[in-house]
This record gives sequence, structure tokens and C-alpha cells, in this order.
Amino acid sequence: MQQLIRSPQAFVAFAHDVVMAALSFAIALYLRLGGENFADYAERLLPTSLPLFVACCAAVFATMGLYRGIWRYASLNDVIAIVKATAIAVLIFVPLQFLLTRLEDLPRSQLLINWLVLVALLTGPRIAYRILRDRRMDYVLKRDRGRTIPVLLYGAGDEADLFLRALARQPTTPYEAVGIVARKEARVGRRIHGVDVLGTEDNLAEVVARLEKRGRRPRRLIVTIPDIDGARLSALFERADALGMTVARVPRATDFREGGEGEAIKLRPIAIEDLLGRPQTVLDRPAMKALCAGRRVLVTGAGGSIGSELVRQISDYGPARLALLDSSEYQLYEIDLELSRRHAGLARTALLADVRDARRVSALIGAERPEIVFHAAALKHVPMVEAHPDEGMLTNAIGTRIVADACAKHGVGCMVVISTDKAVNPTSVMGASKRLAEQYCQALDLAEAKKPAGAGTHFVVVRFGNVLGSTGSVVPLFQRQLAEGGPLTVTHPEVDRYFMTVREAVELVLMASAVGAADRRFSGKVFVLDMGQPVKIVELAKQMIRLAGKQPERDIKIAFTGLRPGEKLREELLHAQEDLVPTGAKSILLASPRTSDLKLLARAFDDMERHARAGATPEALALLKHLVPEYRPTPNGAAEGSAAAT
Repeated sequence: MQQLIRSPQAFVAFAHDVVMAALSFAIALYLRLGGENFADYAERLLPTSLPLFVACCAAVFATMGLYRGIWRYASLNDVIAIVKATAIAVLIFVPLQFLLTRLEDLPRSQLLINWLVLVALLTGPRIAYRILRDRRMDYVLKRDRGRTIPVLLYGAGDEADLFLRALARQPTTPYEAVGIVARKEARVGRRIHGVDVLGTEDNLAEVVARLEKRGRRPRRLIVTIPDIDGARLSALFERADALGMTVARVPRATDFREGGEGEAIKLRPIAIEDLLGRPQTVLDRPAMKALCAGRRVLVTGAGGSIGSELVRQISDYGPARLALLDSSEYQLYEIDLELSRRHAGLARTALLADVRDARRVSALIGAERPEIVFHAAALKHVPMVEAHPDEGMLTNAIGTRIVADACAKHGVGCMVVISTDKAVNPTSVMGASKRLAEQYCQALDLAEAKKPAGAGTHFVVVRFGNVLGSTGSVVPLFQRQLAEGGPLTVTHPEVDRYFMTVREAVELVLMASAVGAADRRFSGKVFVLDMGQPVKIVELAKQMIRLAGKQPERDIKIAFTGLRPGEKLREELLHAQEDLVPTGAKSILLASPRTSDLKLLARAFDDMERHARAGATPEALALLKHLVPEYRPTPNGAAEGSAAAT
């Protein structure tokens, strides 16, 4: 018995159920016989049959685990368990009664009545106790409305049910659910734990107006739907903002169970990436794993935003060896330390080197003998590169050439080059130097494709836009400015950009690499990631302010600072002359930009490197303009009227 009933609370519940079993037998007998015959039957049956029935119930209840549950959390599962246990107890009692006494003395229908009465006596107190502890009436009627935040729930499903249950268990919670907005019209007019479903998202304004008339205008909209897509969430966000409500997400279902009884519900903010309006891409993970598993891999720029995420994801696919190359000692140390914790048994090495050092890069690649090289090292900050054009050309163009030549020299199977949308119709040295890097790898890839099968290096160029949260990107800047109380600085009201999360960008880079490395028909092409629709930077700033629970312009100002040198109003992923070729992989497009003769390009690179290293900036820039004829420098920022041409 002690093994089955392990706590004092469980023993009290067991004693309660045994008493209820005895009562149910007597009550059932009375209901069956009525007052006139009850005394006669009771005198004959109760001394023998009652103890037998109670013993059967006690044995079954103890062995069927009825006391592992907690009365406060009694649910339908507990009711079903009680129904089963009582039925088994009655079925065991019948043959024992027949063997030990005369069954004829017991009315047959009394057994069914006894079962029903016992179920009621066992479930009733449990449900009553839960209702009492949940304080439903206190939640609906007695909560101190002057100190709570009225909230409106979006979604009338399981997550809303969990949230309201958690809310009811916390008498000190700061939130009061005043209504629910459903996605489906069929749910309108229904009720969840005493909270009415008042309408759908299409009539959100009417719902808020009705609640305002009752003096319970909601101040926050809580999204309870876990799988809402970005476009719908963005539209909902705009509607809520127009009605003066901030938006938050309900905690995950697991969070409700992890918290303590008195622990306050912590609503999650809406992630910026949720508002970009792009569904998650379905990826061919077996192909991505086949690309890296069991192979020697080297990543340049391994400590940067893209490089470090490449290292994380590649390491998860089980490479034979992973080499990390970076010119920043601190960033290299950080990613190497993270990798030692993430995959302690992975063979790895940290290489402190600059991609502009041809001798060292060639020596390291020759020593490591990687089968795949991911080239993420680059200078990416447009105004910074505009201020130091020689450095941009040396790192982005010359550095890429150095790594590419070393890969071809030492027989690397595949080199993946990370490019940028700023390489399309560039207005900055950063964009033009990246386009030049694309050109060189395209030309080298076509030359290598002429070698015998399996002998040449395959060069895969992958182009995409801005990455949320990367070093120097706008989101971390806005976060710092918000923490300081503003203002948030935006260069121009009309400036927009393509955005992608770091994780998704790297996943698609690996997917494009798997596609490109497996098919020589893509030689000389550029893979372009589908970035969805561009996002206005000023709208991104407003959304971040709202997510912080504040109002744009009222609480936090937005300041327009003017376009910076080399900056465009709008970025492009494709040149007008670039034909798109399908790849068969979702979210991965293929562009066919013009190619150049490798020998002529190599001589031009030699001249550019000589000028840039000597500090002859005008000569180096003149050569850059010649090699990238679509490059249109805008030293004071792109004029608004030039947006159509960029």
C-alpha cells in the first residue's frame, strides 16, 4: 500500500474514496428499494456485502494509480480513470459476492446504480475542489480591475485555453482577459473559461469599441496562435497599433508547466523576423548533410555573423575536420570556444590569417587540404568601405581571388562564395568590389569546368540581402538606440531593404551549395536567395518601438539623417540583363550575369592590387569602374530620383 500511495495527501484522497465507496453502496441500495424495504435488506446485506464491496474498491483504487494525480488539476482523464476503476471494482465484487454469500439477496439493478453513484461521489468533490482553487468566479467578477491590464486574445484554440487556465491560477496576475478574437466565424459567440469570443480579426475595431463602452478597452493584444504566418501577423500588428494596442505572444505551452504556481505569466514579445512576411523554406536537409558530413571543411571569416553561423550549422552535420580562419583574434577565439562546447569531439583548428595574404592563405589551404571552402570573409559596412576604398578592394575582390586561386591550386572540390545584393548595379565600393569577386569566381569556375571530371574546383556564388542581427546591421543599432531612449536614426523615409534571419540565410547557402556542387550545368552562374518582399527601414523602426511597448514619435522619435555615401534607396537581387534559370530548389534562384575572360580579368586584378597596396586610390577606383561598368558611385548618397535606375 505504501508503494502505491506515497504521500499524506494521496492517503487522505484514498481514505475519502473508501468512505465514498461505503456510502455509495448504502445510497444505491436505498435508491433501489425505497424507504419501506431498505431496513430489511440493510440488516441482511450491509454486515457482509458492504465490507466486501469496500475491500474490492480499496484494492482496485490503490492499484490503478488514482492517487498519482492532483485534485487541483483534475481533468477529463481523471474522470475516465475513475469510471474505469469503479467499473472494475463492481465487476470483481459480483463473483466474490456469489462465492461468499447468496447473490440472489442483492437486487441486480443495485449494481448499476451503485456504479453510477460511486462515480458521482468520487468525481464530484474533485471537480468542486478544482473550481474552488481555480477561483473562476473571483477571476470573472472580483478581480481588482483598477490594477489589471485588460487584454484581448487572438485565437480561440488550445493555446488560449492554456493561457486562461494559467491566468485563473494566479490571483496576482497583472492581466485580465476581456475578450477573444477568433480566426474563424464559427467560434464567434462561444465562450472559453467564461471569456467570450467577440468577433474575428476582420471586425477587430468593432470588438474594441464594444469593450470600450463597457469600460474595459483592451490595452494589449495577445497572440495565442503558435503557427501564424508572418504576413498575417504583420497585418494584425498594424491593426492593433491603429487601435492603440501593443502586441505580444502567449508563452509556449511548455512554459505554463515549467513555472511555479505563483509565478507570473511572462508574455513573449513578437520577434522582428516574425513580421517579415516570409514562410519558412522547406529544405533538403539530407542533401545539406551529404555536402558536409565526413568531409574536411574550411570557413573564412569564421568569426563574423555569417561565418560563425556557417560554423555552427556545418559542425552539426558531422564534418571530418573543420578549420576556422579569421583575421580577428577575438572573434576567432570566441567561435572556437563556442565550437569546443558545442561539439567537443570534433576535429578542428583555428587559423589566424588575413585573406589578403596570398602566401599564408595558400600555405594554410595546402596544409589543411579542405574538400569544401566557404568564403565569408569580407568588409560589408558600406560607409566604412567608402571611407577606405583600398581596403574594400583588397579584402572583397583581391582577397576572394587569393582564396579562389589557392583552392584551384590545391584541388579543393568546391568553394562557396558569399555575395550580396549590393553587387547588383552597385553605387558603392563595397558593392562593386563584391561584384568583381563574383566575376572572377564565375570566370575561374568556367575554366575549371573544362578540366577532366572530378579534377577541377567548382565555384558556387550565393547572393542575398541584409541579415537581421548581423554585425553593423540596423536591428542591433535600433536596439541600442531604444535602450538609450531614442531617437532611432533612419537615413531616408523611402529606403527599403531585403531581410533574412542569419539562420535561414546560412541554411539556404548550404542548400544552394549542395545544389551547385552536384551539377556542373550551373557553372559560371550565381545563386540568388529568394528574400521575399523588401521591408521599409522606417516601418521596421516603428515596429521595434511598438514591440518595446511605446508609441513612435510620441515616446520615441525617429530621425532622418540622409543617405550615406554609397547607399541606395532600394537594393536589387538581380540585374536587368540577368536571366533567371530554375534550380528545382525552392527559394533558390539562378542568375546568369555576364562573364569575363579569365586571363584579361587576372591582369586587371594584378593592376588593381598593385594600385590599392600602393595607396594609389584614384587609379584603383578607375580600374574598378572599368571592370564593373554598371558601377555608379554616389559619394553623397543616392538621390531620390535615381531609385528607379538603381
